[in-house]
Amino acid sequence: MKKILIIAIAMLMVAPAAQGQSWLKNLGKKAVERAKDRSKQKVEDKVNEKVDKTVDKVFKTGEDIVTGNDKDRDQQTEQTNQQNKQATTAVNTNDPKAVEMAYAKSDFVAGDVVIFEDNVTQEQLGEFPSMWDLREGVADVVTINGEKCINLQKSTEISPLMKDGYAYLTDEFTVELDFFSYGEERDVLNDDYSLYFYQGEGTNTMAFRITFDPSPYQKTLDLTWDWNVGDDSRRGNTEISNLGQEAFHRLAISFNKRALKVYIDGVRYANVPNVTKPDWFLIDHWGNSENAAFIKNVRIAKGAVPLYDRMMTDGKFITYGITFDVGKSTIKPESMGEINRIVKLMQDNPDLKFSVEGHTDSTGNEATNQTLSDARSKAVVDKLVEMGIAATRLTSSGKGQSNPIDDNGTDEGRAKNRRVEFVKM
Repeated sequence: MKKILIIAIAMLMVAPAAQGQSWLKNLGKKAVERAKDRSKQKVEDKVNEKVDKTVDKVFKTGEDIVTGNDKDRDQQTEQTNQQNKQATTAVNTNDPKAVEMAYAKSDFVAGDVVIFEDNVTQEQLGEFPSMWDLREGVADVVTINGEKCINLQKSTEISPLMKDGYAYLTDEFTVELDFFSYGEERDVLNDDYSLYFYQGEGTNTMAFRITFDPSPYQKTLDLTWDWNVGDDSRRGNTEISNLGQEAFHRLAISFNKRALKVYIDGVRYANVPNVTKPDWFLIDHWGNSENAAFIKNVRIAKGAVPLYDRMMTDGKFITYGITFDVGKSTIKPESMGEINRIVKLMQDNPDLKFSVEGHTDSTGNEATNQTLSDARSKAVVDKLVEMGIAATRLTSSGKGQSNPIDDNGTDEGRAKNRRVEFVKM
């Protein structure tokens, strides 16, 4: 890639300005965007670093001669980048207590209405994942460390396969997924993940982009967020140190009308107040390695409605923010944001009492699902009691697969049926 970019610069330097501009435009918007992204990657070689800076300047301005206005804008953008740049330490994902504490302090709350969920567990190994659309490259279902996941081979793009086409993201939404970080022994070079959020059906008009680049050698994660405000492009980034290796990490994105927040393992790293609302998104893997990008547990949900309002309207509220390990009653750490909301609701309203009801989809054995839902509802009650809610205000009840609220014959329906309900007593 470096060689290609060096040749591109040389051609622009020797060609007349007008020809250089024309050649650049013909690269196409998406190619320019990608080349710009790759040119910003961190490198250790000083010569390559100089090349990167030159390429970044060319692709950023789109011309050989930088005008005074362009220089001012570049200086302002650089100042913004420096202000947004951070250096932080990752949560120790090998320490369950540390992970739980990070999520307990997190302000991330998953959306209430799930519109897409893929935990990959029902997919066939070696096949293309059925809930996705392939836009470029090769993707298939594999296992890594004993877990099913989606393997995005080099230069691959996939997007959620939605019934309603492209316009499925609302004014308030959350997107979550698990991504894999390699250990030092794996030969993975310059591979990263990006989530591109676009406006308009089938267009490449970008609202914002989240890029995360795990480095197995430095044990770090380079997290970058780019967004547009009118014609102005802005960027922030941070390097997260001590990233757990040979493990999955949780990326969570929260969008509320125009505010964007980005989290890794429950810790918030980006908080951008003014971002254009997107309509759809895709996941991209760029790099040199065939087997380098693995994702699983992807969920898209509509934004949160206040718990009290839902309870007063329906006499109960349904939550999808409390999740469990597959086939177990172990509450996942990322559930703590929702559990914190419920604790606060009950603290603010001391007369409230709830029956906590666990529900499953119809996958598997009916008796097993009943036992599982019993254990899950009890686990939620135990967690709330542990956090200071009186046991006399809570009961647990497993409903198994007996009360579906959607069609168990569809992926979307099963996702909605896997839920926890808090029914007012």
